[in-house]
Amino acid sequence: MSIAHDTHDARPLRLAVIIGSVREGRFGPTVSRWFAERAAAREDMTVDLVDLAEPAAALPLGMGEPGDAHTAFAQRLGAADAFAVVTPEYNHSYPAALKNVIDWHHGEWQAKPVGFVSYGGLSGGLRAVEHLRPVFAELHAVTVRDTVSFHDAWSRFDDEGLPLEPAGCNGAAKAMLDQLAWWGHALRTARASRPYAS
Repeated sequence: MSIAHDTHDARPLRLAVIIGSVREGRFGPTVSRWFAERAAAREDMTVDLVDLAEPAAALPLGMGEPGDAHTAFAQRLGAADAFAVVTPEYNHSYPAALKNVIDWHHGEWQAKPVGFVSYGGLSGGLRAVEHLRPVFAELHAVTVRDTVSFHDAWSRFDDEGLPLEPAGCNGAAKAMLDQLAWWGHALRTARASRPYAS
């Protein structure tokens, strides 16, 4: 007769919130800061706000030697238990800088959950999200079902970066964060007990 053991790891999950746009005048930091604050208010998560405009994330387009700054950046991503990617929609898809950072890494994404916060015009960035899902699937990441989306995003926040109508987006953020927490804990436990092989 076997005895079941509780292998649940109660430590807070390390959530990396990634600002996916690097354009001058971008709106991404406003959306990202709001979302990061929602996540940081939870007891089951700690948050690392990762800005792809940081010098360490400015990776070359070719697959050469990235240097010491990138090694530290890769370790930062690798330390995350879960990811929330904040992305605009550019020409029916997501930003090139975001794709470049995704492609430069592999094991950092594996067997970890990814959620999406999108923003844009009428579509709210959702076409960018649908393009990102198969990319992360190829990297053996698990994308969660629910998203947070802002259509006509520039008119949805006040001058202090707070949503003008918080009830809907706060509820959407909670739903997605709950899913990230479930998958984050499940996959962290699974990685610890049986290393993932792709």
